[in-house]
Amino acid sequence: MAERAAAIDLEAAAASRRHFWSRFAIYGLLTVFAAVYLIPLFVVVFNSFREQAEIARDGLISLPRTFRLEAWAQAWSTYCIAGTCQGMQRNFLNSLWMTIPATIISTLLGAVNGYVLSKWRFKGSEVLFTLMLLGVFMPGQIALMPWAFVLGKLGLTNSTYGLILVHVVQGISFTTLFCRNYYVGIPDDLIKAARIDGAGFWRIFWKIIMPLSPPILIVTVIWQFTGIWNEYLFGVVFTSGQAQPITAALVALTASGTTARSYDVMSAAVLIGALPPLLIYLFGGKYFVRGLTQGAIK
Repeated sequence: MAERAAAIDLEAAAASRRHFWSRFAIYGLLTVFAAVYLIPLFVVVFNSFREQAEIARDGLISLPRTFRLEAWAQAWSTYCIAGTCQGMQRNFLNSLWMTIPATIISTLLGAVNGYVLSKWRFKGSEVLFTLMLLGVFMPGQIALMPWAFVLGKLGLTNSTYGLILVHVVQGISFTTLFCRNYYVGIPDDLIKAARIDGAGFWRIFWKIIMPLSPPILIVTVIWQFTGIWNEYLFGVVFTSGQAQPITAALVALTASGTTARSYDVMSAAVLIGALPPLLIYLFGGKYFVRGLTQGAIK
């Protein structure tokens, strides 16, 4: 019996060691991947607080010896980008004026579409939903020529309003998909009971559907805000100069033909452009994951 107990103890110890080393290997590998992913971010953050002379002397990858905010002020208001010396301020505000309305409008339209296609089905509604899903898989390059024609006819070229229209229409496929798949999980009996009580289309939507929608609306808002803010193609094609969003300005900044690069200012400008999506995910990330698990994708 003693020998058997000793053998069991040896097996348990061996299993414990194997478990330890397997977990060590997994976490070590994850740490390496996280470091590879985060090192560029740390480099940009450090360089935004370093002096240009220090960067030129020590290289881009080095711990900062100084801490200064002048690069942030220059990137925001005085640095020359694409022929103007007004910094990123105008382009940042352009992105805000474009992203916030486009996110709200596309989310509301997606909620109405999802409500109709899930709770007020009609003949051909599934075909219509399938056709709308094509927009999810359609690359933006395909729509450039049609959008150029439409914006020209409407007089919205080189304007923030034109970009708002483009992003609202381009985003309806995603918002409809998210909301429709979420609303399918709401019991039909709840809608039928409301209709029996005399509630109409809009009253059911505002009094029943919308109070149940915060999880999916948060998912949709985060998805749309991030996608619209980071979008580059439409911004650079349909706008120019001071009307461009911040993504186009950042590309113009990095593609500058000058030989002397102000890496401190460029790093600060990149971080300024990345702050809104980062803040959105920082404060809404847990709600984003929670909304996804409650039916955003099925």
